[in-house]
Amino acid sequence: MSHADDHEGTRRDFLYYATGGAAAVTAGAAVWPLVNQMNPSADVRALSSIRVDIADVAVGSQITVKWLGKPVFIRRRTAEEIEQARADNTADNLIDAFARNDNRDAALSADDQNRAMDETGEWLVMMGVCTHLGCVPLGDGAGEFGGWYCPCHGSHYDTSGRIRKGPAPENLPVPVAEFVDETTIKLG
Repeated sequence: MSHADDHEGTRRDFLYYATGGAAAVTAGAAVWPLVNQMNPSADVRALSSIRVDIADVAVGSQITVKWLGKPVFIRRRTAEEIEQARADNTADNLIDAFARNDNRDAALSADDQNRAMDETGEWLVMMGVCTHLGCVPLGDGAGEFGGWYCPCHGSHYDTSGRIRKGPAPENLPVPVAEFVDETTIKLG
């Protein structure tokens, strides 16, 4: 075998690698638009978080906003509602004692302090969808426990949004939410 044959093999290997590399780059350039089109559009990304002005929410009332296509209850609770919710932390009929809480550690108990937005417990933010079949519960003290009531199948939630009676298996979920300033809550 001559020295020229070794050199020829090296050139052949280079051509194989160069051709393979060019093919990989071309395939990547062809596939990228197909993959990129599956990303959410700008209008969908813009709706992934919203800011809600709560300046005009009076104590003892709530507003309902739409976020990600679902209703969200934002309630400014009275001192009596907070007191009742915290007294019920140890109630025997808490169906979902370790509720999903997307805003904090999922292993937290369903205590009112873990569900409220602030230390005082005045602000409560929850998804307004019954965990049984997705109906929208009635609020403003509805039901046997003074919170929310789903008339479709009879689920009763207390003043902290915890399921207390009926077919619903879980508490009303607490979404990711935070105060941006004293009068604005950011969802998402």
